[in-house]
Amino acid sequence: MILLLFLVAQAYDGLFTYVAVSAVGIEAEGNVLLATCMSLLGPGPVLITAKLVAALAGIFVYAHGLHRLLAGLTTFYALGAIAPWLFVYQTWP
Repeated sequence: MILLLFLVAQAYDGLFTYVAVSAVGIEAEGNVLLATCMSLLGPGPVLITAKLVAALAGIFVYAHGLHRLLAGLTTFYALGAIAPWLFVYQTWP
């Protein structure tokens, strides 16, 4: 179950980031490395790659029995990535 939650969190973070970057511009991305890559390659390919790498890392962590670590990472994404996007979208005109 925790792996599924982690993967869903990654998908929503990618989707919310893509929507914001498409609407506002690359400056909506807070990660400088991702923003730089987006300016060179475009937001779609960069976000897909980043989220696939994160998903594979999550699967690796899960497969090695580090479920508490994965739960912590899932919580981090929920509070540190998804919740802020939800707040931003709630306050958009």
